[in-house]
Amino acid sequence: MAAVFLVTLYEYSPLFYIAVVFTCFIVTTGLVLGWFGWDVPVILRNSEETQFSTRVFKKQMRQVKNPFGLEITNPSSASITTGITLTTDCLEDSLLTCYWGCSVQKLYEALQKHAYCFRISTPQALEDALYSEYIYQEQYVIKKDSKEEIYCQLPSDTKIEDFGTVPRSRYPLIALLTLADEDDREIYDIISMVSVIHIPDKTYKLSCRILYQYLLLAQGQFHDLKQLFMSANNTSTPSSNTSPEGKNTDRSLLAKAGLSESEAEPPEENSKDCVVCQNGPVNWVLLPCRHTCLCDGCVRYFQQCPMCRQFVQESFALCSQKEQDKDKLKTL
Repeated sequence: MAAVFLVTLYEYSPLFYIAVVFTCFIVTTGLVLGWFGWDVPVILRNSEETQFSTRVFKKQMRQVKNPFGLEITNPSSASITTGITLTTDCLEDSLLTCYWGCSVQKLYEALQKHAYCFRISTPQALEDALYSEYIYQEQYVIKKDSKEEIYCQLPSDTKIEDFGTVPRSRYPLIALLTLADEDDREIYDIISMVSVIHIPDKTYKLSCRILYQYLLLAQGQFHDLKQLFMSANNTSTPSSNTSPEGKNTDRSLLAKAGLSESEAEPPEENSKDCVVCQNGPVNWVLLPCRHTCLCDGCVRYFQQCPMCRQFVQESFALCSQKEQDKDKLKTL
């Protein structure tokens, strides 16, 4: 049998050699063309190079004016027993309604009801959705462009010093901003804003901060307001008086609460120049990392974020070219 095989191979050896050479030629051609990026089956290109060559999609954004603004004044002095001071900045007359000890489950059920059942455009609508699952409520009238400070505090007769250990069933404070005038609700797409605020207490000493902010739209959608990250300007960033031990404690408490430090820390003063050319103004937000670090001229050359090296899936511009031209004319 072996002899027959050897004789057959001897008779057809020229064809065998030709087939081997032709196969090697095809494989080598595919390798060379694939290496230089031609649209052919890629054999030696690794997954990182393949992902790098994918197209970055640019989101079509729609500009929406947010009539609400809310921030914490002097967060280091806030606590459950001493209260908290909030500063509002609203474009129209508004109502600030604070719900102390609001149920976590009922709050997110209320957000779902806004999307599928009824619109939360008034404090009464949120109360109906919460089924009164909160400890105490207080309400304030906010004048247009007043930027006034509102002091909120739990009454002493509630005798509440903390809301238990993590994970908790109640948020310390929920702040709802709604438009006071019904006619204004027809003008703005955003009809209310819900802010979830953490306040330190006897059990959970994480520093005071806004954990989440939700913008509720008249069409029924609600969006989680996210912070954008820009390159820090070291020359103008104020120094922090927080000790290393305090920072480590905050990090461990954030981990227990399921929050990352980057999402919960207050924003620093940032640079407005492109991190690549250091010349053009920053205008592009890269997703999903949310770094705002590239100008119009440099964004086309990057499929990876120049700050964190994460692959860019989508991007959008903060200002259109027309708006930038208007700003230049104003400066002139």
